[in-house]
Amino acid sequence: MNATTQPLVAHARTTVYFTAALAALAGLMFGLDVGVISGAQQFIQHDFAIDDRAIEHIVSSMMLGAAIGAALAAWLSGHFGRKRSLILSATLFVIGSVLCAAAWSPDSLIGARLVLGLAIGVAAFTAPLYLAEIAPEDRRGAMISTYQLMITIGIFLAFLSDTAFSYSESWRWMLGIIALPGALFLLGVLSLPESPRWLLMRGRRDEARMVLGRLRGDAAVVTREIAAIEDQLRMPQQGWQLFLQNRHFRRSVALGIALQVVQQLTGINVVMYYAPRIFADMGYATSASMWFTAIVGLTNVLATFIAIGFVDRIGRKPILYAGFVVMAVGLGVVGLLMHLGMATQVERLLAVGMLLVFVIGFAFSAGPLVWTLCSEIQPLKGRDFGIGVSTVTNWVGTMIVGATFLTLLNRFGHANTFWLYAGFNAVFLLFTWALVPETKGVTLEHIEQKLMDGASLRDIGR
Repeated sequence: MNATTQPLVAHARTTVYFTAALAALAGLMFGLDVGVISGAQQFIQHDFAIDDRAIEHIVSSMMLGAAIGAALAAWLSGHFGRKRSLILSATLFVIGSVLCAAAWSPDSLIGARLVLGLAIGVAAFTAPLYLAEIAPEDRRGAMISTYQLMITIGIFLAFLSDTAFSYSESWRWMLGIIALPGALFLLGVLSLPESPRWLLMRGRRDEARMVLGRLRGDAAVVTREIAAIEDQLRMPQQGWQLFLQNRHFRRSVALGIALQVVQQLTGINVVMYYAPRIFADMGYATSASMWFTAIVGLTNVLATFIAIGFVDRIGRKPILYAGFVVMAVGLGVVGLLMHLGMATQVERLLAVGMLLVFVIGFAFSAGPLVWTLCSEIQPLKGRDFGIGVSTVTNWVGTMIVGATFLTLLNRFGHANTFWLYAGFNAVFLLFTWALVPETKGVTLEHIEQKLMDGASLRDIGR
């Protein structure tokens, strides 16, 4: 790199970071919609006079919509582009938020949350894919992790908003206020460039070169990257046909499914959707439960910086190992304290602390890294299909967790429920060792080549 090129590259890095930040706002909206129902549900339950099962339906209806949205997102992003898909998602965020605030019955609230789910499903597929396609390879892990960071920030802001409105029990404001950041997200997305990979897939080479020029700043790097992408594109997206015909692609799709199942069975959404209920069951009053829930959100945000700082330095697998150990210990101790009973304030505070330990473990490991890995392991000619399948799996898993947690508490008890999730995290250590590849500092093209050459899944990043 010569002296003339250096300023251009520096400017391009600034441009790509700004672009990534705008795209990652999809994660902010995702987090807002995930977090907001946590504090609102007790007031919804009171106003509509409904039982725990109905609350599970209201909570999980958004995940059903997200599964549908994720299933459609691969087709949408493939045919209309990553940018237009994000615009659609932002529009649905605004519409769904307004409908939630205006809900006149449990069924209407379920329908409104289905709309929000559609928005989240499209965003959850498209935003990480877009980030992976605009990121330089040496910063890909950190930039995709930024999407997860924005999810955690959204959850935290939703928890804070819920806490503020809880004093007036204004659940409609809790659900409706997020239409405002949704409108800002829509305005931001309108200024994004289209993905250069998608432009090349559609034969728009000059536009792709122009976008990459803005994002890389070095003509030689742009030429090499375009050549590498075009080499892959000689075989077009095959999706379902590739899945049926190529066993190596089936392996990467299966790994993507397994990673998303693992993420959901850590138990994180048990905490994110039902934190006030958990704290109330520990013996805390409503106001304390809401503030502890906000602390959960803040902890989630801060711990995600660990992943962003280290994912491209020490790798994916060491972080995952550490995270599963921390999560298993955290939930195991919470279960033990619930089994023994929390008669003193010290014991209750210890339970809160260990729940926060669990959140830290998730936020620096399985939270961001599962999305990172799922965007890295799929070959380009089947990437839309592979990421779409894994994203749908994520939401089906989230829906099952959201629709069963209160039932598990009521039927099997608090201690047994938390021990169940602790046991899952212990098992996931073996899963990581046996199947998860290390993809730190490796190009997407290299990962694809190793996969298609028949290397074992754990070795496709070597």
